[in-house]
Amino acid sequence: MINIIVAGPRGKMGYEAIKMINKEENFRLVACLDRKNNGKTLKEVDGLPDLDVPIYENAEECFQAVDSADVLVELTIPEVGYLHTKTAIQHNIRPVVGTTGFNSEQLEELDELLTSKNIGGIIAPNFAIGAVLMMKFSQMAAKYLPDVEIIEKHHDNKLDAPSGTAVKTAEMIRETREPKSQGHPNETETITGARGAELDGMRIHSLRLPGLVAHQEVIFGGPGQTLSIKHDSLNRASFMDGVRFSIERVFEIDGLVYGLEQLL
Repeated sequence: MINIIVAGPRGKMGYEAIKMINKEENFRLVACLDRKNNGKTLKEVDGLPDLDVPIYENAEECFQAVDSADVLVELTIPEVGYLHTKTAIQHNIRPVVGTTGFNSEQLEELDELLTSKNIGGIIAPNFAIGAVLMMKFSQMAAKYLPDVEIIEKHHDNKLDAPSGTAVKTAEMIRETREPKSQGHPNETETITGARGAELDGMRIHSLRLPGLVAHQEVIFGGPGQTLSIKHDSLNRASFMDGVRFSIERVFEIDGLVYGLEQLL
């Protein structure tokens, strides 16, 4: 039995994660971390599952009180998520993190802390298996079609831009693609930002609209041809296979794994 704490139960991802955990015979939800509702249980909060699971606001208090926890599923925002993740590791709780926006220094620190504790942790910019395949296929294509732009589209409540998936995609492409500038060498933005963000000559464009969930298209161009690799998450259930997979696999690794493609 794997005992799990979920951070962010009132979010859409957190809600889906709780439903998934509750259905799995070898998973048990033992607590939740939430910035509200300290001292209540899930069933006492409107809109949350009817479960007798305690809620804590403070991560340190939670991890001390629930000393049986094996895994933290972190689904909040970068500032809080980093603190939750670091505190979990200090208590020998393995983190499975879907929160994006951690910087390279934070990732390095988490990796060092995990290594010192001889436990593993997973940070996944995207838990959808199809999205992971989209990133991997894009990495393969970039070796042969180095002119590439990324268009990512998310709901209008997403805080970070570009998305963690887009950044991870660009980082993976960079491993097989020689840096190069794209477009006309004398091009001018008549409106600042029109060409999007830039990484090693690649352009990344972020759309934020109500009605969207998580979508990304990677477009390659070559003489007389284009190639588009696209993935759409139509609802948050699409991420749960990856969350389940990560909870199970985190016990088999040491240190930090960044991106599910390294485990598939």
